[in-house]
Amino acid sequence: MAEETVAEKTWRGMLEGRPDARRGEPAVIAAAYAEPRLRALYPFPSHGALTFHRNTQDPWSNDLPYIVGDAQSCIVYAPLHVGGMLGQSLTPREAAALVVAHLPDDCGAAFEGPWPPQDRRAG
Repeated sequence: MAEETVAEKTWRGMLEGRPDARRGEPAVIAAAYAEPRLRALYPFPSHGALTFHRNTQDPWSNDLPYIVGDAQSCIVYAPLHVGGMLGQSLTPREAAALVVAHLPDDCGAAFEGPWPPQDRRAG
């Protein structure tokens, strides 16, 4: 059996409510986890938002849409460098699906380490 990745451990800790896990809106976390493409990313709940990253250490990729909200109503925002809102007044499931719909085609599982990936760094 393969060892759990950092992203998998992070998701599991949040879903199980472990004391050492970051806290976020449970309904939003569960809805995002239900989406396989989001489940492969590194989740980072903070200040009412659930962000997703292509990597597991600071500095973060910060190039993916993210969700702000609770069990009743969510907003999906475009990546920080783009800005703007992609959708509002959404259920957590609708918000998670909208994030997936706006993921870049080359967005795969989170890699362990800081951003940018080693092979993309200059010299």
